[in-house]
Formats: sequence, structure tokens, C-alpha cells
Amino acid sequence: MNTQEIQHQIATAVQMAKDSDILSGSMTNNVTINFVANAQLAVGGSAAMTYMPDEGENLARNGGSMYINVGTMQTIYEESLPHTAQVLHELHKPWVLDPVAIGSGKIRTYVLKRFKEYKPSVVRGNASEIIALANLWGLLEEGGPSRVRGVDSTDSVLAAKEAAIALAKWTGGAVAVSGETDLVTDGNHLIMSYGGSVMMTRITGSGCSLGGVIAVYAAVASPFIAALTGTNLYNVAGKRAAAKAGGTGTFQMYFLDELYNATPQDVSENEITAEEV
Repeated sequence: MNTQEIQHQIATAVQMAKDSDILSGSMTNNVTINFVANAQLAVGGSAAMTYMPDEGENLARNGGSMYINVGTMQTIYEESLPHTAQVLHELHKPWVLDPVAIGSGKIRTYVLKRFKEYKPSVVRGNASEIIALANLWGLLEEGGPSRVRGVDSTDSVLAAKEAAIALAKWTGGAVAVSGETDLVTDGNHLIMSYGGSVMMTRITGSGCSLGGVIAVYAAVASPFIAALTGTNLYNVAGKRAAAKAGGTGTFQMYFLDELYNATPQDVSENEITAEEV
């Protein structure tokens, strides 16, 4: 797949999402629910949030895709998250996993281990989370500990390259590693996407909402194109919002505006570099 074909597919995904109003349900952390929902709406999706097992199953059956984020664990998630992921897997529905704060507790670790067999379509996280998940799933030959600090990464994006490729090959989907420069891979192609702003690390929900937006795109495109489309969009919106904002409060406002206003051409023409794995 050459760069021109990738750009064409990105533009198509952006337009299809804007035209679709497709339901992309979320089981996400309670710190960022509002921002995730608003971001999904901004790109053309329809948002619905839940944490109950039966409602998760209903969203899996009736929606086009789902987003699962383990950021703020509740006891009920020990049942609801694996159950929902199993239903999605059985129905061959696309879903996005965000392994936030992996390694922080027993329930979180148990749930993330269960997800291995249900093979998420896209895994999105920072470098440390991606390395830690690949290690947890036993996908690295010489796995070493990542350096997760709460929800923050202390590993570089390129340090997660091997882990991202291993995860993508295992799932048959794609992995998006967020950082100063973002990495997206399907195990065969590797894309570096440029742009964004440091302000994205100074608001809550930039990563979580990206996962939710990727889920919207996963309902209308392949996992690889969905991950790359969402990543490119966030780099466009972050850069443009930072140019207008007077601080992090107005940055968040302008960021949502830019998610809404970005055209298919804006997103497809964001700067990337590509290589074969």
C-alpha cells in the first residue's frame, strides 16, 4: 500500500464517519467520559456510554464498533469488560482497547489478560502501556518491564516499536502508539504521524478521546486506516488548536472545534512517513 492509497483511504474514512452517525459505544474511564463522547460526536459518530454487562452486550450487538478503556477500574468491570469483549469477538465487531495504567492493580491485570483471546481490532496507548501489554500477553521474546507512571509514559515511542508490531501481528489489527510523534502499525506497515501539541498532555482525555474516535473510524474502515485516521486527525486538530488557544482551557475548546471542522483533505494530507516492516 503506497502513501497515495493510504491518503485516499483516510479521506474516505473521514467522510464516511461524517455521513454515518454510526453508533460507537464506549466503556471508558469516568474521568474523561464527557470528552470522549463529545469527540466522537465531533467526527460524526454517535456516542453511548455504559459500564453494565448487559448494556455492554447490547451496545456490542447494536453498534458499529466499541471502545473499551480500563482507566478507572470498578469491581463490576471484572465481569462487564471481558464479557463485552467476548461478544464483540464472537460477532466480529471492531473494537478498540486502551490499556490505561496497565499493571496498577489485580483486577486491571486480570481483565487485560482476558482481552488477549478476544483480539482487539486496535490497541491505542502510550509507549509504556504498549510495551507492558505486549509483555503481559507474552508476545516479546525478551520482555522487560516498561516504565508506566500512572497514566503517563516514561518510554519513547520508538522504544515501543517492537511491542507494537508484535501486538498488531497477534491481533491481526493495528496498534497506535501516542507520543511526541505517533506510531501506527498493522504489523506490515509502519507509519509515523507528525503534528499535535504539547498542550495535549496538559488536558485530561486527549488519549482516551482518541481511542473513542478511532472506534468511530473502525466502524467504517480497516483497523489500520482507522488508527491512522484518528491519529492524523488529532495531530491536525492539536496543532491548529494550540495556535489559537491562550491556555489549556481554551485549547480543549478549540480542539473540539478543530475535530469537527477538519476536512477529509486536512486529515489525509497531514505529514506522515511510511516504511515496510
